[in-house]
Amino acid sequence: MRLSTDADRDEARALETIRAAFDGGVRLFDTARAYGVDGADEGHNERLVARALSGREGGRVVTKCGMRREGWIPDGRASTIARDAAASAIALGRPLDVLLLHAPDPRTPLVTSVRALDRARKDGVARSIGVSNVSRKQLEEIATVARVDVVEIALGAYDDAAVRGGVVAWCAERGVELLAHSPLGGPARAPRLARDVRLRALAERAGATAHELVLAYLLAVHPSIMLLVGARRANAAASAVAAARIALDDELLFALDARFPGLALLRRPPPRPPETSTREVVILMGIPGAGKSTAAKAYVDRGHVRLNRDTVGGTLAGIAKRLDEVLRKGATGVVLDNTYVSRASRSEVVRIAHTHGAHVRCVHFDTPPHEAQRNVVSRMLERHGALLGPKEIASLSKRDPTALGPNALRRLLGELEAPAPEEGFASVDVVTFTRRHDPRATARGAAIALDAIARRAGDGYALAADARAIFDDLPAGSRALVFGWIPDASPALVASTTALLREAHGAELALCTHLAGPPLCWCRPPLPGLWLAFARAHGLDARASVLVGTGASHASMARALEMTYLERPLTGASSPPRTA
Repeated sequence: MRLSTDADRDEARALETIRAAFDGGVRLFDTARAYGVDGADEGHNERLVARALSGREGGRVVTKCGMRREGWIPDGRASTIARDAAASAIALGRPLDVLLLHAPDPRTPLVTSVRALDRARKDGVARSIGVSNVSRKQLEEIATVARVDVVEIALGAYDDAAVRGGVVAWCAERGVELLAHSPLGGPARAPRLARDVRLRALAERAGATAHELVLAYLLAVHPSIMLLVGARRANAAASAVAAARIALDDELLFALDARFPGLALLRRPPPRPPETSTREVVILMGIPGAGKSTAAKAYVDRGHVRLNRDTVGGTLAGIAKRLDEVLRKGATGVVLDNTYVSRASRSEVVRIAHTHGAHVRCVHFDTPPHEAQRNVVSRMLERHGALLGPKEIASLSKRDPTALGPNALRRLLGELEAPAPEEGFASVDVVTFTRRHDPRATARGAAIALDAIARRAGDGYALAADARAIFDDLPAGSRALVFGWIPDASPALVASTTALLREAHGAELALCTHLAGPPLCWCRPPLPGLWLAFARAHGLDARASVLVGTGASHASMARALEMTYLERPLTGASSPPRTA
């Protein structure tokens, strides 16, 4: 067990707490460069730890880098990690025992951050390195560039995702030290444990507090876990130390297993069903629009019970409870066709199925990102008849699976972990996505980037000198859409540009006018929304259509939509058509 030390305005109390923990037997102390009284006081906590441990031999300090205190914004750039590591070594007065990346930075490739940590280890600034708040998928990515010695994750009474997601197993298999922060849930959630009637009754039997009982149980579930217990006072540190001495008998352990079933997977995973079992649970996993619903109907026709959030509502946790109920009532076949993109989301289904002696088969509908985007937009158009704007997506997303924004899809794709037999599956099958084209869509069309034919002129647009040639070069009979993005464009600008195009060439104009920043809509090019809405309205076949653009992003858009790409720089020079 170790002590987690965050900023404290009462330095005398903080020093007393750290020293009391050391004197009680704690030898591992966790801090971070970002822990300070305020954002301008980086390293405050590291200096406190150094003062508290001065003259005491054997203390080991874990510190973290790559985080800005103001707003708690990750900064995983190599230069930031190098600067933080050097500053932490000065604050602690010695080479760093363990240097961790505080959290992955979505703006910096994770491997870049890890290489910077590895450089700090090779340069002798840190003896050991590791990462914090990561998934198994991220750990597998990290392992391709460097060896990590330590992993720190949230694990405890309220957080079992690291167990269900395979992080704990990954670390145990490789001998990586695992530190579990927030075992009691942190300051906001920990008080609820003391009010839990069931836990309090069990704690009384053990002669402990509810908090001490939870810590004792966590120490019992797996020998590789080192608990990081937060303490702001000496008596809290003493209570944490006392928890390590509590002996739990089998009756208490089984009761706690029932209270924390996710954690119990480490101590007592349910046995796999016998090979002779005729009960089956099928997980159809993949991103929205991959074909899961169609496949689920085939299982229903064979007698399986279908459990899907789109039809029964609720959360994945609620669906898992329904699965338990259905199997308890004797169902021999159940199919679940939710997204289930992560190991953690699938684990509860596997646990419940195995508890009831049912085999679990997983079918992964593997869909490339560009096809996923087309699927999401197509479903939105089918359901709503038009593209939804950012406000509509935000309003409907919680209850309507077709109201999925680009960020949500990107997050799903980032979280997606391919299924593996070691998750407990009897079999894993992969279905590669194949697009089914609408046989009724046969007409030719053209998508033309506004920047390829027009220049901004004052409060409006003026057609380029070669605009006529661009339209003349289109395949005969093509219906043309001019598309573009003008953030916060006025209605007058949109109207004048529309009139200009219709008067000159009869083309339709579709603009995304939403603000800059991460896209919250599907109409911002090169996302495919504007073209797909146009093609649906006019029965156009993308494979018989062309996209006229000005660079790499338009070429990528054409490839994703299976359109022929024509590059026409704004200067008027043209290049030979090339198929994307």
